[in-house]
Amino acid sequence: MHNKSIIIRPEETSDHRAVETLIREAFWNVYRPGCSEHYVTHILRSDPAFVPELDYVMELDGRLIGQNLFVRTVIQADDGREIEVLTMGPICITPELQRQGYGKLLLDATLEKAAAMGFGAVLFEGNIAFYGESGFTYASKFGIRYHDLPEGEDASFFLAKELIPGYLDGVTGVYLTPQSYYVDDADVEAFDQQFAPKVKQKLPGQIFG
Repeated sequence: MHNKSIIIRPEETSDHRAVETLIREAFWNVYRPGCSEHYVTHILRSDPAFVPELDYVMELDGRLIGQNLFVRTVIQADDGREIEVLTMGPICITPELQRQGYGKLLLDATLEKAAAMGFGAVLFEGNIAFYGESGFTYASKFGIRYHDLPEGEDASFFLAKELIPGYLDGVTGVYLTPQSYYVDDADVEAFDQQFAPKVKQKLPGQIFG
C-alpha cells in the first residue's frame, strides 16, 4: 500500500454511477441474495439528512476503490431531548482489495472530517471486530438503545463512537435510523435493472433472505 497513490476526496456528481456500481459489487450476495446498498446510496443523496460535505470516495492510482458517507439522525433521549448524531454508510472497498487496510484508512480519514465539522458522535450497525480498531464500541455502553429491538435481544451489531469526548455523557435513549435506509424491494429491483446482470445467490451467513 505504501507505494501506491491514494487519494480520498469528495464525491462528485460525475462519480455517482461508478460509486453505485462499486457499492453493488462490494455488497452483492453478502447480506442477502443480491443487495440494496447501491439503491440506498442513490436515495440518500436526495435526503435532507444527507451530509454532502461528508460524502467521500477513495482512489488508488486513479481508480475508484472505495466510498463512505454520513447522514444526520438523532437520539431520542429519555429526558425528552433530541441529541443530534451521525450515522454512517454504506462504506465499502472494492472486493479484491478488502482486508488490506484500505477500509480502515478511509474510515479513519472520514471520521476525522466529521469531527472537524463539529459532529459529536457516530452510531451505526457494524462489526465490532473491524470498527473497534477505529474506536467504536457497543452503543449499549452509552445507554443508547436501537429502535424496535426487543429488550434482551442481541444488540452487539449496534456501535457508537464519540467524536467529541463526553458528548454522550448522561445521554440514554433510543437511536433512530433515517427512513431513507428503508427501501422497498420492488424499487431496489427496478433500480438494479440499470446495471449489468448479476446472479443472486442464497449463501451461508447472509442475514436476510
